[in-house]
Amino acid sequence: METKIREFRHLKGLTQQELADEAGVTRQTINALENARYNPSLLLAYRITKILGQESIEDVFIIDGGNEE
Repeated sequence: METKIREFRHLKGLTQQELADEAGVTRQTINALENARYNPSLLLAYRITKILGQESIEDVFIIDGGNEE
C-alpha cells in the first residue's frame, strides 16, 4: 500500500519522530509506512490521517484493490 504520509508530513512541518509521538507509535513504524513496508490498522490509519489534517483515509493511503470480483 502506497501512502502520501511523507508528503503531508512535510507540509505540516513534522519530523517522523513528531508524527510518531502524536500517533503513539515508533519512528520506525512511520518510516515503514512511508516506505510501503507496513500496512497499518484501520485505527492507526485514521489517527495518522487526522494528525496530518486530511479529511479521509483515502487522501493519505492509496489502497490498491487488486483483483476484486
